[in-house]
Amino acid sequence: MSSTWAVIVAAGRGDRLGLDRPKAFAKLKGRPLLAESLERLEASEWVEAIVLVAPPEWEEPSILVAEEIGAGKVTACVPGGETRAESVRAGVAEVESDALVVLVHDAARPALPEEVVERVLAPLGQGWDGAIPALPVADTLKRAAEDGSVVETVDRAGLHAVQTPQAFLAPVLREALAGDLGDASDCATLVERRGGRVRVVEGDRRLLKVTTQADLAFVETLLDE
Repeated sequence: MSSTWAVIVAAGRGDRLGLDRPKAFAKLKGRPLLAESLERLEASEWVEAIVLVAPPEWEEPSILVAEEIGAGKVTACVPGGETRAESVRAGVAEVESDALVVLVHDAARPALPEEVVERVLAPLGQGWDGAIPALPVADTLKRAAEDGSVVETVDRAGLHAVQTPQAFLAPVLREALAGDLGDASDCATLVERRGGRVRVVEGDRRLLKVTTQADLAFVETLLDE
């Protein structure tokens, strides 16, 4: 797809990491976590420009990370909002009006394979409004009450654990972000609420979301593969 922009959402606080800095600046192999996904999207043949959404008051350090790795595709760096959806809205507002496609990726999923970028972009040329990478849920699912007692076993058929990057036709995503963001935890939810057609494509086990120190350590092993 031509004119594809990437928005890297890196505004999370990362409280569960127990650090004195935002999650995007946790150390991954000696450099900020943000650097890994930024470097990969900078190298992607599918991405023409990148917008960074930084933790508030961390815009300058984020720009320095981009400069240190030579990320010349970065066109803007803006502070994030109170929620992820608000952060995405702020980033997409910096995407040029003639962009055809917007790819939204969480910096917290640093081990981004190039083939996943290609997989989420492909359906947009086939009549879909968006595409998301996901893995089928393999574990048995239980719904529990507040006291911990099992209420029911949930049928896992057709259920998927969703990842990023998520890709959308730019006008569709802009329209979705213009409305009530509510409690949406990903962009696909907003597009679906507007009647958009979103396709699930094959995800990748390496797209682990870093939430804890154990996750950070495991991702470091993935980078060695």
